[in-house]
Amino acid sequence: MEIFTLQNPHLRMRVTSQGAALLALDTADKQPILRALQDNASFHPGDSALFPMLPLANRVAENRYPQGKETVELPGKPGDPEGFLHGNGWLEKWVACETAPDAITLHLRAIERCGFDYHAQLTYALEGHRFIAKLVITHCGATPMLYGGGFHPFFAKTPDTQLHFSAGGYWPEDARHLPLAWSSTLPATLDFARPRLPGARWINNGYSGWSGVARLISAGREVILRSDTPWLMVYQTETSEFICLEPQTHPVNAHNLPGQPGLRMLAQAESLAFSMEIDVLIH
Repeated sequence: MEIFTLQNPHLRMRVTSQGAALLALDTADKQPILRALQDNASFHPGDSALFPMLPLANRVAENRYPQGKETVELPGKPGDPEGFLHGNGWLEKWVACETAPDAITLHLRAIERCGFDYHAQLTYALEGHRFIAKLVITHCGATPMLYGGGFHPFFAKTPDTQLHFSAGGYWPEDARHLPLAWSSTLPATLDFARPRLPGARWINNGYSGWSGVARLISAGREVILRSDTPWLMVYQTETSEFICLEPQTHPVNAHNLPGQPGLRMLAQAESLAFSMEIDVLIH
């Protein structure tokens, strides 16, 4: 597995070409910002600290969706909502084309029989106390196709870590981890308009009306997520030492929601671009 170590005086990241995943993002004194490197014999991007989601984010109900008068059958088992989970970009091997001591740019060319035919360019960079990720997806096929994406970071947390962000509403989830009807009323356990502990509980919910900023506040440190995407997915398990704050260009299962919110129909040579930043403030 190809691994690149990039750093500046404040931060260090380790990047692999497999899935264009971050294996770690640490401070100069080796304090993890994202979850620590998972030392597994057989690496999977799901074990990483961060991976990109493209050409869609999260799940699509029944692994299919309408596009005009046609139905797009996504790769994987028919009817399986996890058949194309997070798309295919995080499972492919990327090519590192440009590297510097504190930045790297990776490229991917991917084609799927269902119609996805794209080139992706992903740049990770360190600037002072800030980590920056920028992704550009360009459709290469002659037939237009719906695109979306996001980033899937696993933020390190401790029992005293508080989460803070504002949102206009959320989607409860069903037993298949797909969204139920949207609600403007947030239950207290999922309302982070004021800093609060996420607690040791299962969370797997998408939020709309996100301000584009989320904060993780711990003793002596504040980690700030910023993104130009309108939707945020929050995920943790009851026992995890991480919490995922996933900026997405569209809500979960947008492909099957009225109006397909947030998705972009790209013609040949058209692109979708979005970015994410993580600032680390030491108090």
